[in-house]
Amino acid sequence: MRMMRHSFDRRSFLQTSLAGVASLSSLHGVAILLGAEGQGVADPVSDEDAPQFRKGDPDTLFLTWLRDPTTTIAAVWVGQEMPDDEVEVRCSVLDGDSWSKVKPIRRPYPAGGLSVYQAEVTGLAPGSQYKLRIGKGKVDHLFQTMPAKATNSFQFVSGGDSGARGGSRGSNVLAAKQDPMFVLMGGDIAYDNGVRTADSLRFLKHYREDLVDSSKRLIPIVPVIGNHEVVRVGDRDTAPFFHALYGGLYAERPYNTLDFGDYLSLVLLDTGHMAPISGEQTSWLDGQLAARRDMPHLIAAQHVPSYPSYRPYDKTGEDSRKHWVPLFEKHNVDLVLEHHDHTFKRTHPLKDGLRDKRGIIYLGDGSWGKLRALKDPEKRPYLAAAASNYHVTLHRLEGGQRFHMALTEAGRVVDICTTQKRPLQAMGKGA
Repeated sequence: MRMMRHSFDRRSFLQTSLAGVASLSSLHGVAILLGAEGQGVADPVSDEDAPQFRKGDPDTLFLTWLRDPTTTIAAVWVGQEMPDDEVEVRCSVLDGDSWSKVKPIRRPYPAGGLSVYQAEVTGLAPGSQYKLRIGKGKVDHLFQTMPAKATNSFQFVSGGDSGARGGSRGSNVLAAKQDPMFVLMGGDIAYDNGVRTADSLRFLKHYREDLVDSSKRLIPIVPVIGNHEVVRVGDRDTAPFFHALYGGLYAERPYNTLDFGDYLSLVLLDTGHMAPISGEQTSWLDGQLAARRDMPHLIAAQHVPSYPSYRPYDKTGEDSRKHWVPLFEKHNVDLVLEHHDHTFKRTHPLKDGLRDKRGIIYLGDGSWGKLRALKDPEKRPYLAAAASNYHVTLHRLEGGQRFHMALTEAGRVVDICTTQKRPLQAMGKGA
């Protein structure tokens, strides 16, 4: 499908985004904050939580990517072990009837004798619509590949700290109404703590049901690891659900870069949950950013914020401020998405920790389904805006310009800003 190009300014961005939420009422209830279990053994699967296949439509199905989203897609779901011919994935252009076939790989799910199935389809055309069928089923799962070039306008939604209870479903519905090309979920995805099977499966079922756009296309997820994915910090073996579900993207390490053609790079970081911030990850980050500093859109995503809106500044984000912020500035990162604090926040453009029009905006702070009251925002001079709301952030990219709008659970705009690529010399080219 050929994607239409539009010209957007701040006013039209606001108007078109509000049109998608005009009829939305608040679905949020009381957020439940969960503590880590600390046992490392997944809860058993109850009959109520057990995944259902439903003739080619798994209720845990989600789409994601392992590599370039302009030409690939990966279908993932949890289910009982099944014969090969019942899990084979077929793909066709939307209006076609010629099917390519992919045999999924299977890896164990941490509980209930279940398996995770992952089928990657490659060689797709950018900016085109396709359909998937699973097994012998006749259900068409629709999706769209990302556009080939940055000159095509598109939008995505980001947020974090969802969970499978409390306010998460209202944010799911709000996000889907924006018709995003994907959702970037910045950690604490299901709040499973490495052991809560019911929450892991419930998140997937809610995502499958809620994250469908107005054209009935499934909206892919780009995951980032957070503290509520692990039982014990720094122990790779105790993030079993994260690795089972999202291990295709993070096969080598719990951080990675996802490149969208030649126009967008998402640098997906691990803020000390499975890998230390300093040392190997910082060296990797330096190399990844150096190779992409000319990318039209270079966005980093991390769970724990470098510039927190709720937690104490002197006890939160110290390592990322020391090791990563200088690299963000050196290599011309356009935006940093942060989470973990369960509020909304936007910083002033920051350079060397101080307000500077040539600096980087840090945007978040993880209240997709979890919420806290603000704490001393007036004592945080780096904050440009902050609020205690469930929220998602809508990002629209066109050419070299980006619009960022934070929407509350009722669809109200809480904040809007724009970012553009800064001249490399302003960020210390050659440093």
